[in-house]
Amino acid sequence: MDLIGERWALLIVRELLLGGRRFGEIRGALEGLSANVLTQRLEGMEKAGILRRRTLPSPANAQVYELTKWGRALEEPIFALSRWAAGSPAHDVTLPLSNTAFMLSLRTMMHPRADPDFAPDLGFRIGGDPFRAKIAGGKLEIERRDPEGADILFAGEPSMLAATFYGRDSLSMSMREGRVTVTGDIALGQRFVDLFSLPKFEND
Repeated sequence: MDLIGERWALLIVRELLLGGRRFGEIRGALEGLSANVLTQRLEGMEKAGILRRRTLPSPANAQVYELTKWGRALEEPIFALSRWAAGSPAHDVTLPLSNTAFMLSLRTMMHPRADPDFAPDLGFRIGGDPFRAKIAGGKLEIERRDPEGADILFAGEPSMLAATFYGRDSLSMSMREGRVTVTGDIALGQRFVDLFSLPKFEND
């Protein structure tokens, strides 16, 4: 907790789990985080060896923050906390969340019962951010890259997509009501959506 227990620290790590991000991108994803506090957290986490700064090559020449190998090892603790929090009786799947948080929720919550032969090329445009994903070894592998040409392409705001993946409505109903847009094989998309549900805990 001395290393990662400050407010916002784990959320910053979460935003970097899918690759390096610019200062403004991190701040934009975390509503309520001031520039001053973000600067303090990034400096502290860099000093601790959790993340590092890197300048992208020309023509971008932009500075990004990315996790070190040790910092990326926080993925499993964060996923474990996410699964625990998702089991809360008061959990609301329609509450706002970042684009990255939604995509990581898919990696966290996908049931391991997926057919080993089920390996669709998956595309996402979440709040405007592009992602590409595939199922490999029973896990969902996700990259930040152009989703065009994928077998199935999901598009929408993260809270609306979360309600579709973790709620009761079918994919077709969500499409009819305008919550999500899907391009490609709808049956394939529903088969993918069926791999997700929230954990349930019995309270004594």
